[in-house]
This record gives sequence, C-alpha cells and structure tokens, in this order.
Amino acid sequence: MIFFKKADRPLEEPEEGISTDLEQLEKRLENAQLPEAVYRVALKELEKLKSIDSSMAEYGIGINYLDFLLSLPWDKYTEDNLDLQRAEEILSAEHYGLGHVKERILEYLASRTLCLLQTFRVLVVDDEVIARTNLQYVLKKEGYEVDTAENGLKACERLKEKDYDLVLADLKMDKMDGLQLLDAVKRLSSSTDVVIITGYATVGTAVTALRKGAVNYLSKPIDLNQLRQVVAEIKERRKHLHMSRGPVLCFLGPPGTGKTSIGRSIAHALGRKFVRMSLAGLRDESELRGHRRTYAGAMPGRIIQEIRRLGVKNPVFMLDELDKVGQDFRGDPSAVLLEVLDPEQNAHFVDYYLDVPFDLSRVMFIATANEIEHLPAPVRDRLEVVEFCGYTEKEKLTIAKHFILPKQLWEHGLREKEIKVDDKALLIIIQNYTREAGVRQLEREIAGLCRKLARLHLASKQALPIGSIDEDVVHDLLGPPKYLHEVAMAKHRVGVTTGVVWNAFGGEIIFVEAAKMKGDRQLILTGSLGSVLKESAQTALSYVRSRAEHYGIDPDFFKDMDIHIHIPAGAVPKDGPSAGVTVVLALISLLTGRPARRDIATTGELTLSGRILPVGGVREKILAAQRAGVRTLVFPKKNEVDVRALEPEITEEVEIVLANELDEIVDLVLLP
Repeated sequence: MIFFKKADRPLEEPEEGISTDLEQLEKRLENAQLPEAVYRVALKELEKLKSIDSSMAEYGIGINYLDFLLSLPWDKYTEDNLDLQRAEEILSAEHYGLGHVKERILEYLASRTLCLLQTFRVLVVDDEVIARTNLQYVLKKEGYEVDTAENGLKACERLKEKDYDLVLADLKMDKMDGLQLLDAVKRLSSSTDVVIITGYATVGTAVTALRKGAVNYLSKPIDLNQLRQVVAEIKERRKHLHMSRGPVLCFLGPPGTGKTSIGRSIAHALGRKFVRMSLAGLRDESELRGHRRTYAGAMPGRIIQEIRRLGVKNPVFMLDELDKVGQDFRGDPSAVLLEVLDPEQNAHFVDYYLDVPFDLSRVMFIATANEIEHLPAPVRDRLEVVEFCGYTEKEKLTIAKHFILPKQLWEHGLREKEIKVDDKALLIIIQNYTREAGVRQLEREIAGLCRKLARLHLASKQALPIGSIDEDVVHDLLGPPKYLHEVAMAKHRVGVTTGVVWNAFGGEIIFVEAAKMKGDRQLILTGSLGSVLKESAQTALSYVRSRAEHYGIDPDFFKDMDIHIHIPAGAVPKDGPSAGVTVVLALISLLTGRPARRDIATTGELTLSGRILPVGGVREKILAAQRAGVRTLVFPKKNEVDVRALEPEITEEVEIVLANELDEIVDLVLLP
C-alpha cells in the first residue's frame, strides 16, 4: 500500500503567489482612474476570481482580462500643440506642394485653437446675495468669466442671451428651485453642465439631481478647494470634448502622393502619437471588434490593442486603404467602421473582448483611399474627403532634388560623397523612366541609381565619373528609357484618336482604334471594356448613323459592314463615360477617311444629340496629357470652372479647348 505524505509548507508557496497576484490587481484597481461603470465591472470580476480555483481555465482568462483592462489608457492624453506657425513650418518642411491639403489641416488646427482660447463661462444662481458674491469673487480669481442671477427665472433669461459652460445652482430658491432650473437648462442649452449646491444635502436629492443630468453635487458650507477642483475638472473635460469633435478626414488620391506621410506630419505638428493600420484585405469583423472571452484564444480588436500599445487616448489613428476592405461570411468590417468613425457613436465603442464602452471620440481618425466609389455609402457619408492630386513635372523635380535624392544618398552610404545630379538628369528620370501621378516609382529609380553609384565607387576601376551625374550617365546606369512620348512621336492616322481618362492611379492617355470590314451589322468591342464604356460606343455609333449625311457619310454605311472598336492595353480593365467623344471621333475619322491628329486629346461624355457632358479628374487628365506630349486638350464647356480653378503652371504647357457640342471640335481634331 502506498501512502501520500501531506504537502509541506513550501508546496503552499504557489497559493501565496496567486494571492499576491490578486492583491496586486486589487491595488492597481484602487489606484486606476477608471470610469465608474468600468470600475464596477472590474471589481465584480476580481471578486469572482477570489472564489475560483487557480487551476481552472477561467482563472487565467480572468487574470488576463483584468490585466488588459487596467493597462488601457482610460484617462491619459497628450496635450496638443496648437501653434499654427509651427504646424505650417513642419508641413512645409516635410512636404512640397499639396497647398489645399495643408490649408485644410491648418483650418482644422485653427478651429481647435479657438475652442481652447474661449473663456470658460460660469453662471452662479443663488437667492442669497452673500453666497452669490463670494462664489463670483472666488471663481473670477481663477480666471473664469462669471455672471450671477438671484433666482431661476433670471437665470433662464441670461441663458437665452448668452451661452454658458457651467451653471452653479442653489437647490432651494423662490419661484423656481434648483431641480426645476436643471430641467430648464437642459431645454435651453443641452451642452451646459449643471452643479447643484444646497445646505439641505440628502442622499435622495443628490440622486435625483444626478439622474436629471447634473454633473456634480456640492453641499453648504462650500469647501472652496473642492469647488475649485470640481470646476477645473469640468473645464478640462469640456476642453477634451472640444478637441475630440470635428470631421473624420479621408485623404483621397493616387498612390505615392503623400497621403500616409502627411498624416504622420499632422501627428508631429500636434505633438500626438501616430499609428497606422492597413485595412487592405480585411475581411473578418472581429479583427476590429475583437472576440468574446468565451472563445479560446480570444483577443481584443486591433483598434483597442493599438491604443493600449501607445498608452494614450488621443493618438492620430490612420486607417490606410479604407477602400480595399472586403466582406464575406465572417462579417462586414465596414459595419464596425460606422461606429468607429461616427463622432456620435464612437464615444461608446464596445470591443467584444472588453465588453465595456471605451471612448474613441478623442482619437483623430484619418482614412486614406484611392477610389471613393469603392467605399460603402454610409461610411462615405461620415467622411470629409480631402483630394490629393498628382504632381506636375516641376513639383516632381523639386521633390526629387530636395527630398528624395538627399534621403537616398544617405541611405546608400553616399552622404559624404560630393555627388551632384543635374536637374536635366532628374528630369530625364521623371520623363523617361516613370509614368505616375505620385513619386513612388521616381524614388525607386533614384534608389537604383544610387545603388549603381555605390557599386562604381567601390570598384577598383571606375568606368564613370562619380562627381557629376548628367543625362548620359543616367542612360548608362539605368538603361534604355522605359517610357516614350508616344503621342508626340506618333503619326496622324485614319480611325485612331487620342483620349485622356482618369483612374485611381491618376490620369492616363488612351488610343481608340476603329476598323471596318464586310459583315452583317455587328459592333465589335474589345480591350477589356466595362459596361458603361460599351454603352458609350453604342451611343457613338447611333449618333454617327443619325447624322451621317451631315458629315458626308453614306447613310447605309452599316448595311453590309461590321465595325470593330478596340482600345489597346487589353489586359487593363477600362470603364467610364468620358471616352465617348474620343470614340465618336474615331468613327467619323474612319468613315470619312480624314486622319485624326494624335497630338490632340479629347475627353467628355457624349449624348445622342451630340452634346458633351462634364467629366471628373480634370487636373489629373491635364497632367497625363503633359506627360504624353499632348499639345491640345479638349474638355466639355461645363468643366470651365474646374479648369479656371487650377494653378497657372498646370495649364501653361497645354492648350485647353472648351466645347459644348461635338460639331465644334470635329474640324479641330480631324484633318481635311
């Protein structure tokens, strides 16, 4: 028979360790400045842990939950730096161009600054003259703007004349007591806080006042230190409330235009912490909202995890690639974003793991997207869109010279070497080795140039001079040009017209080719065309058939003929109505035998009556035309306002022609 000896005292040490863990959690709970509702939940969880055996799985889950709950920054903030001049200097130093974007950010900072500079207004309501006078004197010494009223009716009159941040009201007054005044204040000014003061303090009246919306309750004789503390806390809370209000900005534009980096600059200017979270490919709703603790391996959502990691409640939170959020059987993440991005809802955001509300209203959310059309309409409605446009060649040259080149030289160990890259050499890289709205590919090409220079510098025999980099050196190091100005180099052809379109990656030049052959009245469309573009081609053919005699075309041209319309780059999907004018000009050129000028690009939606309707992406299309060597660009007349709003340097290299009807541009585009 085998006997088990009773455990000696050393075997009880783990139990002591466990009790120590609970004691530490209890001390942390006592010292933590938790909201009242959260404190009650944490206290209840702690009491439950004390009655659970430490070997049970629920014990470890509870310990981890309490530890996470207490480690969140429930009341920790970073003070905002609202120096507008400093913010403007930071934005200018870290980004070139983007004037309208910087202006919008500075407007946001200016409005937040004004909210903080407003004087805190207090209205003291008491039927005793001495009490009113004493409170007014004390609060004025603290720097507050203080008015008084001898009863509730006078207080209501003052509230109609002026806005107040705080009302200090006596409970017992003639004509209207403090509780009646509290109801009146909530009707007249719902944003005004009310503190009830009385010499007849009872638990019942205190509970009644708090239930009706009072933020605090003070008893007479008033402790002046307590009064100062209460008013200061209310002022601080309202300050953070002002700072948290405001639109959620959505930076919309092509890749490489500085959307993410300017969000980092905003955090730098404000003095806040910055976090970026990519939403590309996000399909599981629990990634944002977390898992319930009943599941094995449950975790909080990524939003709460990032806030815990930063340790503050008001960071600049960038939701990158918002337009690439997916959805499947695991849920729709965009539904969670409705609560996160809505200022009216995110003050009570509930993560499934926490199961208690967490205030996200003081987080400055910034979203980025390439295409606004891919965002769900409810999410789009909660965003204020700030458009990021492509850069001109001059802007790219300045960015490359003052930002990209110094950075790449330093990263490739060439910082101390006397390497000078000519402006013409940089311009060659921009024109012949990149074709983009942003500067991401430009940075890659300059990085490749620096790598080759570093290798040449270390080689025993240097084949090329390192000191000065000109056009010839660029061609030798980077190889033959990747892109050519096909429009400027192309010949005028019958049935081939030049158009300009806009997509999520900026403006782009397209060519529309039309060919005819014997057949049975078929319209053949190729080139990965979308349904809208196919309808534009049908509209163009119908327009030409209806006005064939006007253009000198046989009215029965389509009787024994097939027409094939093709847009090259067939692997790239194309859609949209703005190629309608380009398609109809290609058909007229084909059927009249008149060559189309390749150095004139057109854009616009065509109607059956020949009217040209306005299009979007005006700036991007002009920049694309410049990159391709287009000399003249035709826009709808209704886009005149958009063209005039552009900077002069955008339009100085391209002639802009505005037209209402197709007949106005036929002789311009087609040669005799």
